[in-house]
Amino acid sequence: MSNFLTSTNHNPNKSIEVNQPPTDSVSSLSFSPKANFLVATSWDNQVRCWEVARNGVNVGTVPKASISHDHPVLCSTWKDDGTTVFSGGCDKQVKMWPLLSGGQPMTVAMHDAPIKEISWIPEMSLLATGSWDKTLRYWDTRQPNPVHTQQLPERCYAMTVKHPLMVVGTADRNLIVYNLQNPQVEFKRIVSPLKYQTRCLAAFPDQQGFLVGSIEGRVGVHHLDDSQQGKNFTFKCHREGNEIYSVNSLNFHPVHHTFATAGSDGAFNFWDKDSKQRLKAMLRCNQPIPCSTFNNDGSIFAYSVCYDWSKGAENYNPATAKTYIFLHLPQESEVKGKPRIGATGRK
Repeated sequence: MSNFLTSTNHNPNKSIEVNQPPTDSVSSLSFSPKANFLVATSWDNQVRCWEVARNGVNVGTVPKASISHDHPVLCSTWKDDGTTVFSGGCDKQVKMWPLLSGGQPMTVAMHDAPIKEISWIPEMSLLATGSWDKTLRYWDTRQPNPVHTQQLPERCYAMTVKHPLMVVGTADRNLIVYNLQNPQVEFKRIVSPLKYQTRCLAAFPDQQGFLVGSIEGRVGVHHLDDSQQGKNFTFKCHREGNEIYSVNSLNFHPVHHTFATAGSDGAFNFWDKDSKQRLKAMLRCNQPIPCSTFNNDGSIFAYSVCYDWSKGAENYNPATAKTYIFLHLPQESEVKGKPRIGATGRK
């Protein structure tokens, strides 16, 4: 019998619990870039928004609004002005929800299969969508047809954008790098440095490379410049003895440029890639963490705790499979990089 999440505590880190969470597992979390509005998409077909009110260490969450899709929702992103939410999923369409104005959602993008990844690119005023139909499509939300469709070698599993850098991870461990100043051409195609399926990606804040996480409890740190390949490395995480768990989420801190990983072991950790060290290991929750995100200034780290079906139906227990969304307020020591102890001045 596997020792899958032997912890019985769903909130061992004493995080703040978000009120009225989804009724099924959470697939994505995204904060408004302008204010503390948190959006969650879920397998219950809903997109929900909460206002997060913070007064020092006191944090409250107020459910503000929600919309429905016809099928489970897999991904979400905000427009850069903080007015509008985009969501996509198994109904093969993206809904644009003018949340702040109270307007009705409208369909602005379509694929031939579920939409797994979505990103608003403010520098281009375009929406990018990645699908299991093996295409990446760019949309001007005022037009019904995509302005460009890019064929992918396989189904889209992960995507990250930090203009002009975009990286798309697909099935068969392909990582396709695009320079968005010329998005019709693949800048580079890389086989993942990790031997197992890609689960998540995060572009470096300086656009010089990216992180890739796999289902085999491992993260790769990859630089794009050929002269920097000696700096590439991989490291193990989200493992417990012989039990190996998926790395589900990678998030760079918006200020300190350290990063968080979250995994199916129920843990989230903070890391500094430059000094190659873990800054903080949090206690394991009793269910997986399928997604996480920082707010715009990095003062709040949101993560969901719920069953991710990584152990199949036989490990689904309706009595314990409650869905939670938590807010962690990182201490500076958890997220601010520091030189490795005993390191010399030489790089």
